[in-house]
Amino acid sequence: MGKIKYELIKNDNGNKNIRLGKLITNHGTFDTPMFMPVGTLANVKTLMPEELKACNSAVVLSNTYHLWLRPGEDVVNKAGGLNKFMNYDGPTLTDSGGFQVFSLAKPKDITEEGVKFKSHIDGRNLLLTPEKSIEIQNKLDSDIAMSFDECAPYPATRKYIEESMRRTLRWAKRGKDVHKNDNQSLFGIVQGGEFEDLRKESAIETVKMDFDGYSIGGTSVGEPKDIMYNMITYATAYLPEDKPRYLMGVGEPIDILEGVERGIDMFDCVLPTRIARHGNFFTSHGRVNVKNARFKEDFTPLDDECDCYTCKNYTKAYVRHLITSNETNGGRLLSIHNIRFLIKLTEDIRDAIKEDRFNEFKNEFISKYKNGC
Repeated sequence: MGKIKYELIKNDNGNKNIRLGKLITNHGTFDTPMFMPVGTLANVKTLMPEELKACNSAVVLSNTYHLWLRPGEDVVNKAGGLNKFMNYDGPTLTDSGGFQVFSLAKPKDITEEGVKFKSHIDGRNLLLTPEKSIEIQNKLDSDIAMSFDECAPYPATRKYIEESMRRTLRWAKRGKDVHKNDNQSLFGIVQGGEFEDLRKESAIETVKMDFDGYSIGGTSVGEPKDIMYNMITYATAYLPEDKPRYLMGVGEPIDILEGVERGIDMFDCVLPTRIARHGNFFTSHGRVNVKNARFKEDFTPLDDECDCYTCKNYTKAYVRHLITSNETNGGRLLSIHNIRFLIKLTEDIRDAIKEDRFNEFKNEFISKYKNGC
């Protein structure tokens, strides 16, 4: 037992930024690039651990802020840590709580000490500091913990982003200094908004602290796609080749492909389960809503190219019936499909990198995906 390790297997001959690797964890070794489902409250919404494993899931995320408030990190710790508490035998990752806290806080409540905000459950006043975030994550005993950072909004002034980025660096140092769990890896987070020089400074200074892996934060907060892709490029240029690279909160299929092209190994997002609850699902021809009337008598799978449990056993007509009848199993079946779709996408990406044909695969996928059903 100990820290995670990353092993670089090969780069795609067409683009040396594209990486095929292995993530070696306390709960097994897994190939990268990978997509990681999000289980905010120690549960991927409506799904059982066995269903996640059937989707070939590796790392599952949980949320530090939410678990701190309910049931409390001490309860999870007494249960034997996050894995035992949620009965998931794969690796787990906890985010720092920063993203949730900043959505609840006002700018004046973000200080050098930490962030003051009100609980969304009972309205009580709370303070989350870098030290407290790490202390909670140590007790949750996830395989991977995240540094406490400020997820700055978009758009924001250069002055705001610069001050926020440098405070995030100071918070990263404070968090690393109090990290006490020898079986838990700690990732640093690169910020800097849309500004190339600030991303460079953040990446270089974060790497100097020698974290176990590096995340790119501050994306998917409303910025245009081209700016998001630039943010990734600006950061990965200065990250070491022997540590994993994680793009936080990104789960659109095309964004995953663009991220891999820029050197990303790990992705996560609530998107597959969130859109499923509203009847939406991914297909190789784009995103579709099953509530559409044309599916009422469509007795074919959600996607002919998918190998998930839902596509093997159910039809669009049946899933549409469940969704329009507000049956919970409708969202469950779509969630299984959407998670498997993104995981299979990363499996296909890995195969393409092995065969030095990533660029061809990417272009074919995007052309088909944008073509629509």
